[in-house]
Amino acid sequence: MNQHAETYFTHGCGRCAKGGTPACKVITWAAELAALRALVLDSGLTEECKWGVPCYTVNGGNVVIIHSFKEYCALLFFKGTFLKDTKGILIQQTENVQGGRQLRFTDVREITKLKTTIKACLQEAIAVEKAGLKVAMKPTAEFAIPEEFETALNQSAKLKTAFEALTPGRQRAYLLHFAAAKQAKTREARIEKCTPQIMSGKGLLD
Repeated sequence: MNQHAETYFTHGCGRCAKGGTPACKVITWAAELAALRALVLDSGLTEECKWGVPCYTVNGGNVVIIHSFKEYCALLFFKGTFLKDTKGILIQQTENVQGGRQLRFTDVREITKLKTTIKACLQEAIAVEKAGLKVAMKPTAEFAIPEEFETALNQSAKLKTAFEALTPGRQRAYLLHFAAAKQAKTREARIEKCTPQIMSGKGLLD
């Protein structure tokens, strides 16, 4: 197993001082994450660590990641939009998310109950990746810019120039990250935190 991925399950993503403590979201969902990890590894995928979280690949292509939030933990299928989802349980995080779809959990018993379905989703996702299917990405210009970020761009010509100089993929990642926050103060905090990265020409996960 990838040592960095192993560290995630014991100490979290490493992005804050809460790692390895009861306040860490990874520790909160330890039992659920262990159950999901076992199912993913049993599918034959290769375990790696990307963007600070466990990422599972086939032939070098990303298939699914395991990640944690305050309210739930989840499997995120990179090309989930191609999965049949006959039970209607796959979730699109926000309207701006294109290919990715989540399976969310708040109790290990839910995972046990959906074990067969989860395995089927994993095998279908592997088949999608092996088939080389590509998600048709809409242009960055079609993404909604959160009001708070629009204000920040209007107030700083340097920030606006730096953001426009980023690759379309990096721009989309920031817009999705900002828009995913439900409260204005959280969006503002994310924008403030990411501004130095944008100004230095870096992406959200660089």
